[in-house]
Amino acid sequence: MMGRLNHVAIAVKDARKAAKIYGSAFNAEISDAVPLPEHGVVTVFVTLPNTKIEFIEPLGEASPIAKFVERNADGGIHHICYDVPDIIATRDRLIADGARVLGDGQPKIGAHGKPVLFFHPKDFSGALVEIEQA
Repeated sequence: MMGRLNHVAIAVKDARKAAKIYGSAFNAEISDAVPLPEHGVVTVFVTLPNTKIEFIEPLGEASPIAKFVERNADGGIHHICYDVPDIIATRDRLIADGARVLGDGQPKIGAHGKPVLFFHPKDFSGALVEIEQA
């Protein structure tokens, strides 16, 4: 069972700078920048009334989003994240329906301190999908 939209992630060269633009434009709260070495990114969240925008920047040249940012120098939507009540049950159902989980299939701790998984964009109309334990 998919839950509400948790956030839309935008990959950029400078997450702090991008978040300030959104924060100013929408009078929104901006989080501190948080490095996530396990995911190879630095994250900054802008909290809006109905969801969040996550700005992610590469954490080093080996970052999994480094090439994405190189190809999209002005930034671009990277993934969409949904809350799920049970990440393992949701993972298993999506896999049974033909979706491909990325990585080793085991949840990792994400930016909110909760388990997350990513699914292949080719299985979701070109959108990289993240699920997060609600």
